[in-house]
Amino acid sequence: MSNLSMADLTPELMNKASVGTFTDLIGLRFTEVTPDRVRGEWDVRPQLFQPAGIQNGGVYCTVIETLASVGAGVWFGERGQVVGVNNNTDFLRAVREGLLTAEATPIHRGRSQQLWVVVIADAEGRTVARGQVRLQNLAA
Repeated sequence: MSNLSMADLTPELMNKASVGTFTDLIGLRFTEVTPDRVRGEWDVRPQLFQPAGIQNGGVYCTVIETLASVGAGVWFGERGQVVGVNNNTDFLRAVREGLLTAEATPIHRGRSQQLWVVVIADAEGRTVARGQVRLQNLAA
C-alpha cells in the first residue's frame, strides 16, 4: 500500500492491507470505502467475548476508531495524514452471536480536525453501539 494514496483505497485493498494486523485479528472486513462513508462487518465469536459471554466493548472501540480513521484519511488524501485524538463509544445492547455491521460518516471536516460518527448494528438493524472519533489533520 505504500505506493498508493489514501484516495485510491478500496474495500479489497483495505482488507489486503489489514492481513496480520489487529483489524484482521478481530475479523473486520471492509465493505465500502469512500471519502463520505466507510462500512465494515465482522462475525461475533467467543474469542471476542468479555468474561460475561458477550461481545467485548473494546472490539466496538477498535471498529469505530478504524472506520473513522480510514474515512478521514481517504477524505484528507494527499494533504497529509490523520490521527485519532479522541474516541468516545457508547455500548447500547449486548450481543452474543451474529453478524455486526458498522458505518462511519463525517459530522465535521475542517482544516485542522475532523469528527466522524460510527453506528454499529446487529443483523436485525438494531443499534448495538455508537461512537465518535475526533481526528487531527496533519499536513504533509
